[in-house]
Order: sequence, then C-alpha cells, then structure tokens
Amino acid sequence: MWRSITIATIVTVILTPLVKGMRFDLETGATKCITEDIKINAMTVGKYSIVKPVEGFPLSAEDRITVRVTSPLGNNYHYADRKDSGSFAFTAGEAGDYMACFWAAKQSPDKSLSIDFEWKSGLAAKDWSKVAKKGQVEMMELELKKLYDSVTMVHEEMFNLRAREEMMQHLIRSTNAKMATFSFFSLIICLSVAALQLWHLKAFFQRKKLI
Repeated sequence: MWRSITIATIVTVILTPLVKGMRFDLETGATKCITEDIKINAMTVGKYSIVKPVEGFPLSAEDRITVRVTSPLGNNYHYADRKDSGSFAFTAGEAGDYMACFWAAKQSPDKSLSIDFEWKSGLAAKDWSKVAKKGQVEMMELELKKLYDSVTMVHEEMFNLRAREEMMQHLIRSTNAKMATFSFFSLIICLSVAALQLWHLKAFFQRKKLI
C-alpha cells in the first residue's frame, strides 16, 4: 500500500509542470542568481524582460541587464550583454542545478529594476501546440505522446531515486565503519590513560612508602 502511495506521489510531482514564473527587483550594480534543478537531456526554455516603470513609455538607454546561464560544472549555455529582454532554450547536457544570473550596471543615483522571468523545464518546456500542428495528429495521439513522455520521466526518476538511495546506504555504511573504528581507538586510549594513571599512583605511593 505504501509503495503504491509513494509511486502515486512521484507521478503527481513529475506531472506537475516545472515552471518558474516570477517578478523580482534588481538593484543597479548588483547581481541576483536563480537556480533550477534540471535532469540530463531535459529541455529547458526561459525568457526575461525589464518591466517598464510607466506603461507606454520606453525604457531609458541605461536600463539594461546582462544575463548568463551556466551549468552545474560552470559551462555557459546562454549569455546576453546589456539587453532589456531576451530568451534562451537548450537541452541539458548535465544533471543538477543550473544557474541564471542577472546583473545591472551601476547607475548614479542607484535605482531598482523590476524583471519578469519565466523558466520552464521538462514537459512544460515543450510547445505541444506546435507538435500537434506540425504532425497533423489527432487529439488522442497527442495525449498519448504526452502520457508516454510523462511515463518516461517517471521511469527515469525512479532510477534516479534508486541511485540516490544506494549512495545514501553506502555513505551510512562508511560512516558506521568509521565510527566503530573511532570508538575502538577511543577505548584503547582511555584504557591506556587509566593504566598509566594507576602506574603513576602506585609509583608515587611506593616512593612515599605508603604501600
């Protein structure tokens, strides 16, 4: 029963679209970074733009941001210098936390820029309307394709969870072995100190002719 509940929970989590949509403030001269956990070979897309302070009026020439997206190993996947908006899309070549960093050039006086940022990964990154239009498929075929991709992600996630569990078990066994060794040597040291103290006290009493 618990196994069924666990699998159902995993399916629910995976089928939930991995979408980060947010608006945040960025001070000029400062940097702000956002991370997203992406699995290897997963598709990810993002778009960003500076919010106009007054609707209908253009941004000033100084209101620009520099954006860089890097992988867990530090590889660059996107770089844009002094832009008011932009987008990126790539297939992850590594698994782990990808980082999108935003930087605004120093201005005098300092000001705050509001930025809209949306980051999609996995199933949410696929444009299903284009898939359907391109292939001229029926609605049922499209739903089956979505379901197939979802099941594939569930399968991969199960393997990832199993691998993490094996790593944790190995770490626990290694830690227990180290603690047992440490406890053994601690006991030897304590017994040695106790024996040394007894020997010292015996020699002291013998010198004083108390025994």
